Amino acid sequence: MDLYDAIKKRRDVRSYYRSDPIPPRVLAKLLMAAHLAPSVGFSQPWNFILVYDLEKRRMIKELVERERERFRSLLDERRRQIFDNIKVEAILDTPVNLAVTCDPTRFGPHVLGRTTMPELCQYSAVLAVGNLWLAAVAEGIGVGWVSFFHKDDVKRILGIPQHVDLVAYLTLGYVTRFPERPELEEKGWLSRLPLDALVYVDEFGRRPPADLLEELRAVKL
Repeated sequence: MDLYDAIKKRRDVRSYYRSDPIPPRVLAKLLMAAHLAPSVGFSQPWNFILVYDLEKRRMIKELVERERERFRSLLDERRRQIFDNIKVEAILDTPVNLAVTCDPTRFGPHVLGRTTMPELCQYSAVLAVGNLWLAAVAEGIGVGWVSFFHKDDVKRILGIPQHVDLVAYLTLGYVTRFPERPELEEKGWLSRLPLDALVYVDEFGRRPPADLLEELRAVKL
């Protein structure tokens, strides 16, 4: 698959999952794609926890359902009606879940390039997630990023040490199709912002010159 095709097809998938398992060979390829991501000071701070255990997944799903209800209570009636049609997780609908962590102590306290920006440890793990996500699309595998929980609760369930950060909790599985548009856009929650409104030159708020604006408005992948 062409890289741009994978970028266009990539979705945060909550539905359309099939039940068949992901073969170990394919999982290994996805994890190697993640492991090949760049990292600050070549620190490679990530670990990958494959979560098959149904009881652990049920416990995490319960956390998500509780937080979903709490979030729902914050919405006005119009937004609540939209939100009620939005699925926020596929924890039990997928053959495997994946937790991606970041260890800020790996290779000691003086990691090259991280002294002034310690958050680059987490950013590096996010780059690994991005690599895995695009590789998954090329394999016909959907990925969903679950965030309706407090990280410390999930860390306890998965036995993640206190000093290690949980960066991402993902659901993975083959899909019948990738949605044409992001689900939140399809359901009317939000729309994609125009690219030309997001690009500045030399300083925040300074608009690009006319020729670049024209290309930003016309660009298609």
